[in-house]
Amino acid sequence: MRESLPTRADSGSLTLRGRSDAPRIAEPDAAAHPANQDPERAIARARRRLVSFLLLLYVISFLDRANIGFAKQALQTYVGISPEAYALAAGLFFISYSLSGFPSNLILHRIGARIWMSVIMVAWGAVSMSTMFVKGGASLYTLRLLLGVAEAGFFPGVILYLTYWFPNRVRGQMMGLFYLGVPFSLVLGSPLSGFLLGMHPVRPFQNWQWMFLIEGFMAVVAGFVSWWYLDNRPVDAAWLPPAEKQALIATLTREENERRASGPAGLWPMLRNLRVLQFLLIYTLIQISVYGAVFYLPTEVSDLLHKPAGLETGVVSAIPWVCASLAVWWLPRIADRRNLHRPIASATMLISGVASFVFPASGPLVGLIALSVVVSGIIAAQPIFWTFPTGYLADRAAAGGIAVVTLGNLGGFFGPNMKVWADDTFHSPNAGLYLLAALTVLNAGLISLVKTRRYPEQP
Repeated sequence: MRESLPTRADSGSLTLRGRSDAPRIAEPDAAAHPANQDPERAIARARRRLVSFLLLLYVISFLDRANIGFAKQALQTYVGISPEAYALAAGLFFISYSLSGFPSNLILHRIGARIWMSVIMVAWGAVSMSTMFVKGGASLYTLRLLLGVAEAGFFPGVILYLTYWFPNRVRGQMMGLFYLGVPFSLVLGSPLSGFLLGMHPVRPFQNWQWMFLIEGFMAVVAGFVSWWYLDNRPVDAAWLPPAEKQALIATLTREENERRASGPAGLWPMLRNLRVLQFLLIYTLIQISVYGAVFYLPTEVSDLLHKPAGLETGVVSAIPWVCASLAVWWLPRIADRRNLHRPIASATMLISGVASFVFPASGPLVGLIALSVVVSGIIAAQPIFWTFPTGYLADRAAAGGIAVVTLGNLGGFFGPNMKVWADDTFHSPNAGLYLLAALTVLNAGLISLVKTRRYPEQP
C-alpha cells in the first residue's frame, strides 16, 4: 500500500514519506511567471541570507567539538587524563553523535529547522560549557557522550536543509560554502583557543576552563538567534519576492520528482540500498582522515616548532586551515560548473593521501606544507561527496539516508584510537600517521567507483 502525505502545489512542500513508486508531487505553475522561471535570483538571495548564517553556526559547532585538541595538554597536566583516556574521550563523542543523528534528522524533517536547530545549539552549548568542570576520565567520557547527543542533528540537519533550498546543480557550491565552517573555526578558533590557554590566569578558573566556558556560550547565543532568523522552506520566506519564490519551488519540486523516480524515497528501501552503504563506507574513511588530523594537528605543530601549546602554536596551526578555506571554496565550484564531482573528489583524496605519507618524515617547512595539502584535500572533498547522496535520495529517504551516511562520523572515534593502536603496536610515533595515509589513498579509489548523475554544466 502506498503511503504519502498530501501536498499543495502552491506551497512547494515535499511529501514526508513514501516509496520510490509513490505519485509524483504536483509541480507549481511556473508558467504563470514566464519572466521568472529561472530561479537564479532566488538562489542568490537564499545564499546571501542562509548559507552565511549556517556557516557561522558550523564555525561554532566545529570549534566546540575540536577544542578538546587544544585542551589535551592541560587535561593531562591538571586533571590527570592519560593519552589513552584522551583518545577514548575524543572518540566517544562520535559514538553518541552518530547514533543520535538518525532520529534527530527525522524530527527536523517533521517540525522544521527553525525550532530544532535552536534546541540543538542551546543544548550543545550548555554541555560544552560543562566540560570546564571535568574531574577525571569518567566525567570527561560522560560529557563527550552528551555533547555527541546534543550536537547530533546539526550537521545532517543542515545537509538536509540545503536540499530544501538549492537545486542539484549549485548544491556542491553551497555545501562548499557551508564547509568553510571547518577551516574558519580553526583559522579563527585556533588563535582564540591558543590565546585563552596562554593568557594571564583569571580567577576563579584555569585558562582551559575559560576556553570551554566562552566557546560553549557562543553556541547558546547562536541558538536563540536561530529562532527568529531561519525559515523552514522557501514557501515560508517572506524575504523572497513571490515570482522568485515560485520559480525556486518549481525547480526544487521537479528535481524531487526525478529523485523519487530513480532512487529510494522510503526509509526501508533506503536502508537496504547498496549505494547508500557505499556512501556510508566512503564517509567513514573520510572522517577517519579528518579527525586524525584535527585532534592531533596542534600536537604535531607543537612538535614541529618544539614549543608547547599556546598563541604561537595556535597561529601556526591556523595555516593549514587557511589553505583548506581556499580549497573548499574553489574545488566544489569547479566540480559544479564542469560536472566533474567524482573525478575531482577522488583526485583530491589521492593527493591528500600522498601528502600524508610525506609529512611524518619531513622537516618543519616541508612538514607544514604537506600538512596543509592533507587538510585542504580532506576538507574540500567532503562538500563534493555530499552531492552524491543528496542527488540520489528523496523524501524521508533523504532525511534518514543523510543521517545514515553521517554514521560515518564513527570514523572520528576510530581515527584517534587507530593512531594510538598503530603507534603502540609498531613502537613508532609515525605508524599511526602512515596508517591514516593508507586509508586516505584507499578511499580515493572507492570514490572513483561511485555512480553519479550528470547535470547541465553551469555557464
